[in-house]
Amino acid sequence: MNLDGETNLKSKHALGVTSVIRDVETVKGFRAVIKCEDPNEHLYSFIGTLYYECQQYSLSPQQILLRGSKLKNTDYIYGVVIFTGHDTKVMQNAMDPPSKRTRIERRMDKIIYVLFITLILVSFIGSLSFGIETKKDNGGDYRRWYLRPDSTTVFFDPRRPLVAAFLHFLTGLMLYGYLIPISLYVSIEICKVLQSIFINQDQAMYDEQTERPAHARTSNLNEELGQVYTILSDKTGTLTCNSMEFVKCSIAGTAYGRGMTEVEVALARKSGEILDEPMAIDAVESGEYVKGFNFRDERIMDGKWMDEPHSDVIQKFFRVLGTCHTAVPEVTESDQIVYEAESADEAAFVIAAREVGFQFFVRDQTSIQLHELDPISGKTVDRVYELLNVLEFSSARRRMSVIIRSPEKQLLLLAKGADSVMFERLSEHGRMFKVQTKEHIERYSEAGLRTMVVAYRELDDDGYKMWEQEYAKAKTSVGADRDDLLDELADRIERDLILLGATAVEDKLQKGVPSCIDKLARARIRIWVLTGDKKGTAINIGYACGLLRPGMKQIVITLELPQIEELEKQGDKDIIAQASLESVEQQIRDGKSQVAKESSTEFGLIIDGKSLFFAVDENRVNCFMDLAMSCATVICCRSSPKQKAVVTRLVKSVTGKTTLAIGDGANDVGMIQEADIGVGISGVEGMQAVMSSDFSIAQFRFLENLLLVHGHWCYRRIAMMICYFFYKNITFGFTLFWFEVYASFSGQPAYNDWYMSCYNVLFTSLPVIALGVFDQDVSASLCLEHPLLYQEGVQNILFRWIRILGWMFNGVLSSIIIFFLTINSITGQAFRNDGHVADYSVLGLTMYTCVVLTVNCQMALSINYFTWIQHLFIWGSITLWFIFLLVYGSIPPPLSTTAYKVFIEACGPSIRFWLTALLVAITTLLPLFTYRAFQTRFRPMEHDKIQTRRS
Repeated sequence: MNLDGETNLKSKHALGVTSVIRDVETVKGFRAVIKCEDPNEHLYSFIGTLYYECQQYSLSPQQILLRGSKLKNTDYIYGVVIFTGHDTKVMQNAMDPPSKRTRIERRMDKIIYVLFITLILVSFIGSLSFGIETKKDNGGDYRRWYLRPDSTTVFFDPRRPLVAAFLHFLTGLMLYGYLIPISLYVSIEICKVLQSIFINQDQAMYDEQTERPAHARTSNLNEELGQVYTILSDKTGTLTCNSMEFVKCSIAGTAYGRGMTEVEVALARKSGEILDEPMAIDAVESGEYVKGFNFRDERIMDGKWMDEPHSDVIQKFFRVLGTCHTAVPEVTESDQIVYEAESADEAAFVIAAREVGFQFFVRDQTSIQLHELDPISGKTVDRVYELLNVLEFSSARRRMSVIIRSPEKQLLLLAKGADSVMFERLSEHGRMFKVQTKEHIERYSEAGLRTMVVAYRELDDDGYKMWEQEYAKAKTSVGADRDDLLDELADRIERDLILLGATAVEDKLQKGVPSCIDKLARARIRIWVLTGDKKGTAINIGYACGLLRPGMKQIVITLELPQIEELEKQGDKDIIAQASLESVEQQIRDGKSQVAKESSTEFGLIIDGKSLFFAVDENRVNCFMDLAMSCATVICCRSSPKQKAVVTRLVKSVTGKTTLAIGDGANDVGMIQEADIGVGISGVEGMQAVMSSDFSIAQFRFLENLLLVHGHWCYRRIAMMICYFFYKNITFGFTLFWFEVYASFSGQPAYNDWYMSCYNVLFTSLPVIALGVFDQDVSASLCLEHPLLYQEGVQNILFRWIRILGWMFNGVLSSIIIFFLTINSITGQAFRNDGHVADYSVLGLTMYTCVVLTVNCQMALSINYFTWIQHLFIWGSITLWFIFLLVYGSIPPPLSTTAYKVFIEACGPSIRFWLTALLVAITTLLPLFTYRAFQTRFRPMEHDKIQTRRS
């Protein structure tokens, strides 16, 4: 069953009483009643009872198909619909996706407020001055006689200056509306969509093995990729492949399996040991590689296990692996048997049993069949085990069991689970190999392997029958405590176990993880790992992937202490909680004092799930987060999905900076949605993390390209684009204001209406989009070569208030230079060869030309990376302006109004026009050019240093 994108098998089967219904006629005659729980959001639980022929039959999740499921290994089914529409569990889980906005967008909103206040202020100043000037015209002395104050409309009536001033204020709001860059939002969305396309098509983030490219599922957060301060990562399937391989085992106190894991190799190199064994566990030497099985030991393979001292224990060990599971066998077209399992671990166990000689090949609702190697005859025989009960694995139980009856009519309980819950369930005579097995488990954990304890017990028929009656009764109950009852009954029978041994499977690091983490660390990005693994396993994986580095000191906060364990044996929960709380508080204080004493040393913080529960309590969370923020690396072990989301929320709120969460499974969805940016890895655990994410990649190593390359570029492009947009609109808007001052605050616009309408649409829009899409301060290879460059985004250097205000000031300064240089260059003297002076239309056209030249050339100075597209858009926009003048100026006056023939007859032939435009543009560009030259020489930014070294 494929549920919500999860590819792992979910085994489903009909009740025994209904499994005989196989045709339409039988369905028509079937009559039964179903009583079940109310609609709820719990995907993995269902409580119900089928009443049929005066009997009750328990309904569990194994009999329920959820909406959106996909059936496998079944041609068709007959069923009854229980919930529909919004009552279905999938719809009950539906929720609005979290709204995420970038920090640049939030700051841009504040800038818009500033510009709106500026618009109000400028309009108020203009209207106030206009009211004063209009009032002065009241009386016989008409200062502005050309407005005919004695016979005018309300707009210039000196007898009603307040009304005239108010109407002028409204005029000013419309006239200076160009200060508010409405088209900026459209331009940004265009740029972000194009940036997302570049991310999707980046060959450097294409995984050839799975044929999956990177995918930007939203374009809203592109620039946020360049400002990540903290990465919170899952381990299994994110840093590792989640492709489990059976590599070692401990049976009857003897360790089997040769070779070294990647983690063992990394630890040996760290300590400087000389490696005698092969550097890594290679594929099986004889025969071809088998997926899920990378075990090498001549004592076990090829039937040699029968010659071992404890061959009977070995036989029972692999028999448990071959029967204690929920996997389903499938026969391929080439007659090969493959297994569909609920987890990669379980598939690895079944494959290991097959390779040793215990091949699972048939499963139905009541039996499991194995091809077994008979130690007496040495031949393969078929054995059928009657399957009586399956006590399934859960995160709370951390174990699973099956109750079977062997061909010899033995009643057996076969179990496997975590060592922490299995060892305490061993019988007194079943602990023969406990000491050696625990040592092996510790060694396997240090090697980064995932361990599982294997055990069994024999049941007596009378005791089992009594238990089965209680279990069946509990399964048919519909109360809220049904799950608790079932767990209690399962716990009762899963006692007095006999230890057989332990398994060890390897989840290898993904390719390129250590180098990727190294680059991210050099970019000064903090990395947290939130994993459900044991402390030892997590620490050693941390060393293998470079999270924990040589010279880094560890601060370990744990409740795996002798005094806490002693209290747990006594069972008083209140005393345990109080002692745990005090222990965690003391360890946090000790850690903070250690960091304070050795401020020059890098620290790595490791904390387990129990300790984390107390550390994130509202009374001590600030103290814990202070310690965590002072450490370069944080590893949270034994973390539940809920704890992952809580920690992500804390990091986001305490730092106040951008957090990125990355994971590959359903248990990572909470932290992915909680973080500012969620990245899903499209791995073997399915697509649920991807569907909840903002960006998806196939491998963790692609994160370096996503952040250090695309993140850096997108942040820089959007920041520069917004600043430039404000600059060009302020430059244009304030030339209107200076002209109004010059024109006695009359509200007369300096430019033709079509000039103003086309400014943001035709003559300045394309260069700014080219900046937002194509600009690069350095190449992709240099971004990866110099990770520290990424700090420009983290520190928000390009979008600080001082920089934004600097661009605004540059816009005001440019408008002053353009207006006053233009007006002093072409007025008061002959402009044309026939002696005509420059009129209003000539002044407006000349000043507008200077604005277009200046803002486009300013763009040319700001761009770091020129392509033919930038050249086309910048110089094409300037050319388009002159083409527009020719075409628009040729249209009859009723349409072209003040632009009719102005360029063709007045400005074009005049050498003064061209000299003025050139002089004004160069003069206006000088301040920024001088500043950039000074900055590059004396206060260079990181990319300036790189460019200088490359030149």
